[in-house]
Amino acid sequence: MSNPQQLRYSKEHEWLTDAVDGVATVGITEHAANALGDIVYVQLPEVGATVTAGEECGELESTKSVSELYSPVTGEVVEANQDVVDDPALVNTAPFAGGWLFKVRLSDEPGDLLTADEYTAFTAG
Repeated sequence: MSNPQQLRYSKEHEWLTDAVDGVATVGITEHAANALGDIVYVQLPEVGATVTAGEECGELESTKSVSELYSPVTGEVVEANQDVVDDPALVNTAPFAGGWLFKVRLSDEPGDLLTADEYTAFTAG
């Protein structure tokens, strides 16, 4: 499993792109998708909602369990990925591409996020 170097990661297993014009994309990592198993339902934050770093903002349901989705940053949700709502399996098959979850306009700089190497070490144990 390879974590893209250009992303930053939370200890709750979300990834974040660098912001473009103040907007960053959020998803869950391949590690998290594999641990969850086959994802069958995705609940994302509403467009216009404010999310807070480290706080719950949605959930992912798999054939094994239900897992909370945490925002890695604070800001306003500007887009939710309707494709993963319609086809939750995208989170499993393309967690770093088409399986992204939502886009957020940052209200402040991301805090204690990990680099790809730090996240790989964190998940190793």
